Amino acid sequence: MATNLPSRAFRYGTPVKNGRREGAKPLTSQVMITSNPPRPVWPAMVTGARCRCPNCQKGKLFSGFLKVSDKCAECGEDYSHQRADDAPPYFTIFIVGHIIVPLVIWAEVAFTPALWLHMAIWVPITIAMSLFFLRPIKGAIVALQWANYMHGFDPNSEPDFPMAEPILEN
Repeated sequence: MATNLPSRAFRYGTPVKNGRREGAKPLTSQVMITSNPPRPVWPAMVTGARCRCPNCQKGKLFSGFLKVSDKCAECGEDYSHQRADDAPPYFTIFIVGHIIVPLVIWAEVAFTPALWLHMAIWVPITIAMSLFFLRPIKGAIVALQWANYMHGFDPNSEPDFPMAEPILEN
């Protein structure tokens, strides 16, 4: 089968000699690879779910209901850069939905209650379960970020959001 493609030697625009393009510079990496000591993920997530610092297991992770402390009062671990964002509500909806929906279906099939009774029972239970699970799930997500050196928990990394250069006007 004949093709109109150039030969391998000229496919990229420069001739190839000994497996290397002519005039090509050797590849060098500007990335500094550092080795951080591994942090145990599951124990950290369990500690975070108990709303405790994953570093020392003593300090409080939260300063309010869902407000993560800026730093641990016991060991000084910095949490100001954590980015749990939308993950805790997503996982909370996922877990609560998988518990509530089968129960609602079972109650409907077994007892066939009126719609107002469904609303009176399941809406408060759903809200209570969501509030119960939200804080431990957020703590586990923050601890997961800490254990994996994500979002500023790596002391050797560059910041996620570097400082902007000031604009100087003439």
